[in-house]
Amino acid sequence: MELPPDDGTHNPHTLSPLTGFTRAHWEAAADALLAAVGPYTTEDRALYHLPGDRTSWSGHLSDGLEGYARTLLLAAFRGDEKVLERYADGLAAGVSGVWPRIEDRGQPLVEAASIALALRLTRPLLWDRLPDTVRQRAADWLGDALTAEPWPCNWELFPVTVGGFLSEVGHRPEAARAAVERGLERLERWYVGDGWYTDGDGRKFDYYNGWALHLYPVLHAWLEDDPRLLDHYGPRLSRHLADYSRLFGGDGAPVRQGRSLTYRFATAAPLWLGALTGHTPLSPGETRRLASGALRHFLDRGAVDERGLLTLGWHGPDDSVLQGYSGPASPYWASKGFLGLLLPPEHEVWTAVEEPGPAERADAVTPLAAPNWLLQSTRSDGLVRLHNHGSEDTRYDPYYTRLAYSTTTAPSPSYDNSLLVGGDGSRTGIEPLGVGDGWVASRHRAGGGVRVVSLVVVRGAVEVRAFWVSGAAEGTVVRATGWAVGEEGAASPRAEIRAVVGLDDSLTGVTGVTGGTEGTGATEATGITGAIGATEVTGVLEDAAALFVVLVRLTGEPDPLPLGKLVGVTVDEGPELGVRWLGGPAVRFRFSTGPGGPTVRPLPVQPLSLPAEEGSAGTEVPGA
Repeated sequence: MELPPDDGTHNPHTLSPLTGFTRAHWEAAADALLAAVGPYTTEDRALYHLPGDRTSWSGHLSDGLEGYARTLLLAAFRGDEKVLERYADGLAAGVSGVWPRIEDRGQPLVEAASIALALRLTRPLLWDRLPDTVRQRAADWLGDALTAEPWPCNWELFPVTVGGFLSEVGHRPEAARAAVERGLERLERWYVGDGWYTDGDGRKFDYYNGWALHLYPVLHAWLEDDPRLLDHYGPRLSRHLADYSRLFGGDGAPVRQGRSLTYRFATAAPLWLGALTGHTPLSPGETRRLASGALRHFLDRGAVDERGLLTLGWHGPDDSVLQGYSGPASPYWASKGFLGLLLPPEHEVWTAVEEPGPAERADAVTPLAAPNWLLQSTRSDGLVRLHNHGSEDTRYDPYYTRLAYSTTTAPSPSYDNSLLVGGDGSRTGIEPLGVGDGWVASRHRAGGGVRVVSLVVVRGAVEVRAFWVSGAAEGTVVRATGWAVGEEGAASPRAEIRAVVGLDDSLTGVTGVTGGTEGTGATEATGITGAIGATEVTGVLEDAAALFVVLVRLTGEPDPLPLGKLVGVTVDEGPELGVRWLGGPAVRFRFSTGPGGPTVRPLPVQPLSLPAEEGSAGTEVPGA
């Protein structure tokens, strides 16, 4: 993809000293993406059949509609009249019998929302110029979305988006308004506070919060110019962005967690939305830095192939981030990331000098109560780590059920960041047990009725992970695994794990790991190709309930202090876990069994820190 020269990256006298990207780069990227898909449209321009062997579970025809709808959304944000003309031709053909009908829980319902939103945004340039017969056919085709039953998740917002447009153009206004009210009412069931929604029943937290569950209702309220609705949804978006902005690393990468990750820089959409509607805690320079950082991260790492097409994957092609609904044109939901082009060139988000994002400003540990997550970021390497103790959707394992995710690693099929009990790494029925200053905890079910309480306590780049295992047979082997590293080759971060309680430092059953045991007792994995390995330690369950503790670190620092110099760990009867940080606080936690099952809670402690000259990680177990 050919873009303008950088705007003087790292030159403090330029507009974009951190990313080098300005509005001109966003415009050029949009133009290049739209030009690249042109050769793959059908003769009538109603379908875009992008190349590739993969077909989604909705079929070839639906995939062609997806290609039209998602690239039309990009054309709408770009606002190029000439490009929109080809989409006008395709619309006329599509609604004359080419496109599949919108039916209950069918993919055309999703694509109808993109088409309706694009038509609403570009009404003077596209819709208003169409012949009356084409407008009527298009309204009739879209009208089926008003009564089609969506899946009970973010899909509820697709009839809202279609209804907003049809109400505006006067087509079946009562049915359109009813669809809007119904969808927004259903959305309320999934709001859990602090700016977070779960994507349907259960605890499904991921990027759908930003690029769907906030995007559609806030855009609808803004387009309606409805102060009541905007006052309802706008503050939620602003609160969410305070957390959301912390999910981006210093290199622009979003944390790699959840489903539909092939949408890539669609992660920029809620950032722009906050600036567009005035509901954001972020400065204009920080907003653009985070959004441009995400765009540049993917463009620099092979998201676009030699034909100029977005591939099915994360950086380059990668089947591990795909779902059954992923077709050749699915990545073009990344079009949502270009929402910022709705802001005029003179808007301050385009004219302000870029400012560093949260991961670049200071080390931070941020508790997120609604999803029961803990975010851990380090300024020295720009890494962000997400400790997941509240999000679950086992259909999309491993991108939901791992203990931790980061901006620089990918989940491994061989159970990285997990506790395996008797070889079973499953983690179902995740129940939050709380999150606080530097810690987060949960419990889950492993195979055979085993219950596991998981706790992580963090500071800097260091993690103390503790697992209280109950209900397993005596002699059951327990394995704790750490971070899978290696995808970025020489630039890969260093992953370490050290046994503290109930485990040893052996490397067993790990594919693709190089490295060994250091004098500090830390096990590390370096130089792994393809992110296929994970460090791990093993132990054996000797009682009905047992506590296992490991020290873990993922860092991009070339020569970090040994783990044993940074933290000390003690275990007392109860069991109680004590953690003492070098130059920092001491904390204690008690594991116990209550009416609801095994649990853990923090205890008050006297102020205490680990002196630098005495730093060593170890255990003090009474009677041992």
